[in-house]
Amino acid sequence: EPDPSSAPAGPSSAPPAIRARGLEKRYEGGRITALYDLDLDVAQGEFVAICGPSGCGKSTLLNMLSAIDRPDAGRIEVCGQDVADLSSREADLFRTLTVGLVFQLHNLLPNLTALENVQVPMMAAGLAPGERVSRAGALLDCVGLGDRAAALPPVLSGGERQRVAIARALANRPRVLLADEPTGALDSKTGDRLFDLLAELQRDLHTTLVVVTHDAAIAARAGRVLHMLDGRIDTQSS
Repeated sequence: EPDPSSAPAGPSSAPPAIRARGLEKRYEGGRITALYDLDLDVAQGEFVAICGPSGCGKSTLLNMLSAIDRPDAGRIEVCGQDVADLSSREADLFRTLTVGLVFQLHNLLPNLTALENVQVPMMAAGLAPGERVSRAGALLDCVGLGDRAAALPPVLSGGERQRVAIARALANRPRVLLADEPTGALDSKTGDRLFDLLAELQRDLHTTLVVVTHDAAIAARAGRVLHMLDGRIDTQSS
């Protein structure tokens, strides 16, 4: 008879990858409230899409989760680390080692090849040159661009540049991947393919994925869809 103590723990026993409580963020001396008393839990390995109208606080929330910006109130834990009060240096290290970021604009360095762009985060993490090249090549293969490793960003299509950006975001094997409107600058067909790729990589790598998008049809492919309104998660529609 199997020993119950040796059985793998169920999903409910694992701490969440992301836990936020009472998040608040204001701008212009408090006159503009971007986030208000926001709570959020995302399980390890979960794929969550966050939808909502422009100005509802979606991108502000991602900035809090990635320690790009600090909340005015509340707590944020990502992979067990309290990120609300990190110093600038600590926040840089957190983004290098724990989270991967994909934005609407790819932000690739135009004078570096696709292979070199993917290596940039690994340089910050101190990986040896051979490991960087090997891992970058494997990631480009994963996103279907193994044959474009030597190409510079200006000669790549918009969809190809975003795929390089996804490979770069995965360079240090982050436990959490945050994507802010990653298909927003692409035509619908290319955007659909890119979203399919994100979903496939999330499943294969068991990465926690949080995607902000205005496109409800695309978001519906996520495991869970949350809706934001006026700086909070709209629990009635999520």
